[in-house]
Amino acid sequence: MILIADGGSTKADWIALNNNKKEVFRATTLGINPSVLTKEEITDKISCSKELLHIKNDVLQVYFYGAGCGSPIASKNLQEVLEITFTNARVIVSEDTLGAVYASSGTKPSIVCILGTGSNSCYFDGKTMITSAPSLGYTIMDEASGNYFGKQLLCDFYYNKMPKKIASAFQASFDLDTDTVKMNLYRKPNPNMYLASFAKFMFKYKDKKYIRKIIKKGFQDFFYYRILPFQKDSNTPIYFIGSIAYYFKDILEKVASKNNLVVTDIIQRPIEKLVDFHRNNKV
Repeated sequence: MILIADGGSTKADWIALNNNKKEVFRATTLGINPSVLTKEEITDKISCSKELLHIKNDVLQVYFYGAGCGSPIASKNLQEVLEITFTNARVIVSEDTLGAVYASSGTKPSIVCILGTGSNSCYFDGKTMITSAPSLGYTIMDEASGNYFGKQLLCDFYYNKMPKKIASAFQASFDLDTDTVKMNLYRKPNPNMYLASFAKFMFKYKDKKYIRKIIKKGFQDFFYYRILPFQKDSNTPIYFIGSIAYYFKDILEKVASKNNLVVTDIIQRPIEKLVDFHRNNKV
């Protein structure tokens, strides 16, 4: 049995294939990002899935593509947890950008971007991924990601820069007690997920001028730092993966056009196409 996983910070999708590459089952667990989770926390998240534990002895190969797996230490920690869980399996852990490449362009040259809880991009030349810069995560990078927008919303609310009607709705939607916010940011696990949870607010109000302005700026920052440095022309396919790109598709495409580029495709959840890639290609 082959187990394929697309692991984000918020959730992880798992699909198992039998020897004939037919789907056996699928499951969704809480997010697994080894750069912000301990080995014990990763183990707990996997152990909560009865489906995964039920088939663990039958799995012979695990392909995990995940956020935070670009760090060698983090990747090694996750691999060790998976090897302990799936004792009969050969485990391969790769960063989520490679999974995004396989799910979008396959083996063809392209620029592939992720806009989810976090963000990243790469140029894939058909064999190798090339990045514009190392990814240093949610505290200083992750432009146009869920946590980037969540941070912006919080700042604007507390600085009184948010329009009154939107601020009132924002306050009604979340517990904005300062002690609660600081506890989640500095004491509790997964502060990146906590910040990204505020970004969901934008989906409901995306037609408001204030929200659209924030989104446009975030997307332009992403193009400036994560796409334009590749210096590719408009004929280079550009793919986006993730809910932020998917739900704000119209704004994303306008920002791309202003940069003389065209978005080739936007995929909300890459797991289906990632599984198709494994069905048709030897990895």
